[in-house]
Amino acid sequence: MSFMNMPILHYSSEIRSAVLLVHGEKAHSCYFSRDAYKNLKGDNKELMLISDAVHTDLYDKTEVIPFDKIKEFFDKNM
Repeated sequence: MSFMNMPILHYSSEIRSAVLLVHGEKAHSCYFSRDAYKNLKGDNKELMLISDAVHTDLYDKTEVIPFDKIKEFFDKNM
């Protein structure tokens, strides 16, 4: 129960590691990634919105998952 009451995004500004947020642009929860991205500090962050995709499209629709861009981000930041 205490986890449910924890405002997780409140602490996102403390993250200093590289962060890649990949989200479907048409997902009902897209605001969550947008808000998290705004709170992150530094220049090692990226918000990748996949046009015409909903949340579940990024589970198994390999044709919409941007594997090349994900690899590029990790190669650069890890």
